[in-house]
Amino acid sequence: MNGEKKRPQRLVIFEEKGSGDYKIAGIEVYGGSEMEIVKVVNIDEPLPPLIDEPEEYITGDFNGDLVLNFLKHPDLSEYLVSLCNKKGIPVIASGQHIPGAICPFTCCGLGRKEGLGAYGKQFGVPEYEVDVEDGRISAVHVKRGASCGATHQVLREIIGLKIDEAPTAISRMVQYICLSDPSDFDPISGKSALHFAGEVHKAALKKAIEAALKGKEDGPCQHRKRT
Repeated sequence: MNGEKKRPQRLVIFEEKGSGDYKIAGIEVYGGSEMEIVKVVNIDEPLPPLIDEPEEYITGDFNGDLVLNFLKHPDLSEYLVSLCNKKGIPVIASGQHIPGAICPFTCCGLGRKEGLGAYGKQFGVPEYEVDVEDGRISAVHVKRGASCGATHQVLREIIGLKIDEAPTAISRMVQYICLSDPSDFDPISGKSALHFAGEVHKAALKKAIEAALKGKEDGPCQHRKRT
């Protein structure tokens, strides 16, 4: 029906001892009205090394458009993914390696994928748009960013920096904010999630600066409406 308001994307979140709290806060602040957290399941009790009956901790009485898996225990995490697969709900498990789930290296490593709705549009590999005046960044706009909020939280520190200094600066600033364990190195890439987060933000800002400079070369910039 024309004019009917589209309902928000429904997010269901599973965490262990508040492991997703920082991301939940970021989603609530930066997610906008197109998505809504409809359920948070926090498993707060001590867990044994092996869990033979994960259904005692995770029930199937949830429904939504997307599940975010911040569980740490591998038995629970794998069981949750199997449940989501049966329900036909896409599930993102950042930093994990589970068949049937979308597993970016970090929350800011999620590429653009079909079927992830408003969350996939708003959160993932960062994208910036900048204005440059006299060789310095005069304005920054986040088009897409990390669900933890780091992409947005560094903006005030970037404005006014020289364009040849800003990319390295943003990498350092993001690493200060990122809560990833700096000692947790991926055995394949040899990089930590902390280092990765800094590098993807650095690359995003460099790309935005290059686009701004090219726009100046091509002619006067038209006024861009910020959304």
